[in-house]
Amino acid sequence: MPTVGEVSAYLERFAPVATAAEWDNVGLILGDPSREADRLMTCLTLSADVAEEAVREHAQMVVTHHPLLFRGVKKLTTATPDGRVVLPLLRAGIAVYSPHTAFDNCKGGINDSLCAALGVREVVPLRPRSAPPEYKLVVFVPDSDLACVSDAVFRNGAGVIGNYTECSFRLAGKGTFYGTDAANPVVGLKGRREDVDEWRLEVVVPENQLAPVVAAMRAAHSYEEPAFDVYPLRGGGEGGEGRIGMLEAPTSLGELASASKLALRAASVQVVGDLSRTVRKVAIACGAAGEYLLDSIRSNADVFLTGELRFHEALTARDAGIAVILPGHYATERPAVESLADRLAARWPEAAVWASRDERDPLAPA
Repeated sequence: MPTVGEVSAYLERFAPVATAAEWDNVGLILGDPSREADRLMTCLTLSADVAEEAVREHAQMVVTHHPLLFRGVKKLTTATPDGRVVLPLLRAGIAVYSPHTAFDNCKGGINDSLCAALGVREVVPLRPRSAPPEYKLVVFVPDSDLACVSDAVFRNGAGVIGNYTECSFRLAGKGTFYGTDAANPVVGLKGRREDVDEWRLEVVVPENQLAPVVAAMRAAHSYEEPAFDVYPLRGGGEGGEGRIGMLEAPTSLGELASASKLALRAASVQVVGDLSRTVRKVAIACGAAGEYLLDSIRSNADVFLTGELRFHEALTARDAGIAVILPGHYATERPAVESLADRLAARWPEAAVWASRDERDPLAPA
């Protein structure tokens, strides 16, 4: 069964916290990484009723898209909203992890899921940014250490390339060393030069995971002084926030709004613009993403789809001549939370994993 730490490490590889917004509160927020997590629940927001479900269903870990304790908290009591959520979780020993804006924008994350659901192709980031720095770790290990050292660095976030994990390169070779009188070699003898069959193990490592990966490598390696190199890498490609792409064929704003309502199971959809106008170039940003409206305008999008906009942002869109589709905050993000439960279940088929069954959109049509 997975531990809280192993689930957290997996989520960190999928949606690196280094890509989250600076103001965000992401990662493991509550809990002990060493505890078991064989009952996992995902949700969009950890409200009091969802926390009650987690306790009732004996969840050991909750992955919530929207973070707990998002702003500074001075009191946690049963008289405060945060306290009514956090205290039952603490009593039950339930861990909480939030990927939030890292999940919004990672490869295969919420915005990519929205593009796939709506048939948007040729997708690129709406607001591009350089990918987080990466390093190449090269370590030399005897054959007896190859498996345990590989497993240790993989568990701590090394070896991720796109949609693939546990990626490495291995080359057999010959290492030499001369142990001084103070040495305590695992293989061979001190006081003479030894020639040892070894593997050259190479893995890529995100910058924010470099320290734990090196520490894990040292702990798993049997040598008193492991030989290793760390190289900075260039050109990790570009990531970014939001998405923009093209529909396969032009359609009307009204038809795209109806398709969005159906694909996202939205209770209702609001629009800005003439329903008969033709649209093809689509900008997308999940949730409450009015901050990306100007990016959509600058990118010459025909339509901007997000969960919700402020009134004056809607006026800005109308005046700029860009159409807007608003299926609701919940509708643009909840389907991906359900898909995340499927992803975790596929990774740990022996665990019980589910998306919250009690969670509901707080907004409903009259």
